[in-house]
This record gives sequence, C-alpha cells and structure tokens, in this order.
Amino acid sequence: MIGMAAVPTAPRLVTAAAREVVRPLGLLQRGRSRTWIDDHGWWLGIVEFQPGRNDGSYLNVGVMWLWQERDHLAFDVGGREPGFERFVNPTQFALDAQTLVRRAADLAVENRARFIDLPSTTDFLTSQKPRPGYFWDNYHAGIAAGLTGDTSTARRRLDQVLAEDAFAPWMVQAQESARQLHALAEEPEAFRDWATKATTSCRQQLKLQTGEETAASGSYWS
Repeated sequence: MIGMAAVPTAPRLVTAAAREVVRPLGLLQRGRSRTWIDDHGWWLGIVEFQPGRNDGSYLNVGVMWLWQERDHLAFDVGGREPGFERFVNPTQFALDAQTLVRRAADLAVENRARFIDLPSTTDFLTSQKPRPGYFWDNYHAGIAAGLTGDTSTARRRLDQVLAEDAFAPWMVQAQESARQLHALAEEPEAFRDWATKATTSCRQQLKLQTGEETAASGSYWS
C-alpha cells in the first residue's frame, strides 16, 4: 500500500486507461514509463502521455524512422497534440484519461494506415515540403526514395542535405551518410544493405528486439 500511495494518481489513471485501450492494439509500454511503442520493424509508432508542470498529461503521437541510428526515441513525423488534460480529482481525470487514450489509439491507427508499407511511406515523405531549418526532412525522404528505387529523387533530396551548412558534429556525420547513400543510389542492393544495418543498429541501441532473421533476409523492405 505504501508503494501504491507513492505513485501520483494521474500517471496511474493514464496507464490504466492505456492498458485497456492502447495495449489491445499491440502497442507496448516502454518499461514503466508513460510511453508506448508500435513496432513495425523499420519504423516505430510512438505514443507518449507526457507530464506537464501541473498534474495531468499532454499527448504526443508520431513516428520514428529507424534507418537513422539513435539511442533515444524521437518524433520524425507528428509530435505534440493540442491541449492538456489537467488533473482536478480522480473521478474527473479517469474520464479525461479515457478520452486521451482513445484519441491516442485513433492517431496510432491512422499512422499504421498512412505508413502501411514502404511505397506509401515514400509517397508521403517525398510529397511533403521540407520544413525550414529542419535538416532531417530531406534526409529521410532521400533514404525512402532510395529504398524504393527512385534514384533521381533520392539523389535530389540527398543533394539538399549535402548543401546544408554543417554547424554541428551531428550534421557532419549525417552528411557523411548522405554522401555514401548518394553514391549507392544506383545500387539498390547495396543501398538496402546500408539501411538494414543502420536499422538493426538503431533497434539494438533502443533495446528493441533485434530481429536478426528479418535483418538477415532483408525483409525490412519487402
């Protein structure tokens, strides 16, 4: 009982609601955090019930591409949804938590439909106008185009990555990858091999199931 009393009420109610609504969809809670992931091999759907300054919850929903090696979750598409559900009392917040998790579930299902396969994902990424100052839009669009065999689009978007002024080490590293991928754009097997290795490494860094059989067969991109 002491342990239960030490856990704030709002997180407990959000987690309970998420287990009823989000977990049956196949999303997995990240440890004991307020983050749930929807694992699709080469991309993750992410649902985060983020705390605020006041007791309650924001909602962040989006997608992360795993062909970029990272050791933390990130929103490459999507992010903060409008509004904040503030805790006033348990009865009120239990209802609001149900509304919040149903909204999260709807958005997660929408992302599954939007990114149902690699061609659909490539269409989405290459049709989006790059956001000013957002370095990664061209990078991800270039990789997706290369994975679907659209060499001209891949090189054009990667050229835009290489044209950026690299003011930080992470940009220099990303441009090195972009330069390598630019050269591989006319070699589909080598391009996919690069992306497979990067995806497997990212999954390992995030402590996801490594999927050795999937990686070995190249079926990330089938």
